[in-house]
Amino acid sequence: MKSIGVYCGANFNGDPVLLAAIENLAETLTNHEIRLVYGGGSVGVMGVIADEILSRNGLVTGVIPQFLMDKEVGHTGLSEMIITENMHQRKQQMADLADGFIILPGGFGTLEEFFEVLTWLQLGLHAKPIGVLNIGGFYDHLFAQMDVMVQHQFLKQSNRDLVFNEADPKILVEKMMKFDALPDDKWFKDRNLS
Repeated sequence: MKSIGVYCGANFNGDPVLLAAIENLAETLTNHEIRLVYGGGSVGVMGVIADEILSRNGLVTGVIPQFLMDKEVGHTGLSEMIITENMHQRKQQMADLADGFIILPGGFGTLEEFFEVLTWLQLGLHAKPIGVLNIGGFYDHLFAQMDVMVQHQFLKQSNRDLVFNEADPKILVEKMMKFDALPDDKWFKDRNLS
């Protein structure tokens, strides 16, 4: 992996445990010479991860729509900044540039981006690893909901297992580097869609 897209919040609650995890993730990415691809913001968790990578002489590509640049939330010190016309182009550009995806704590936007790339993986539209850095159990309830989806047969266990759930950034990145996915095309065959 030469680049990892990170989805995370535009807010930061000051949690020292979260900050330490972000620092460890930045150290892990720069040690492996992996470029950060993220939403281009200077605020919140977004700003923290970008600054941590940059402080270690790592490479950071931001992708941000023009309307957010106009609100002066764009980071001005990145290795590269790509400005898009809208949010859809931003998400597509980030997905194209990244060789894998890591989800940090965030809100609606973070979850929306996570489930979009996860759905694309499930459908075989890409074969890139997806990892959740589950700091302090932040995403425990989300994974419990996925288990409920499996129990109620709205989600296959094989697709539930596509996501790495780790609290340690080093372990998460190591698992992602070994990832090999084959799409489950039974869903398509059962419905004559292949």
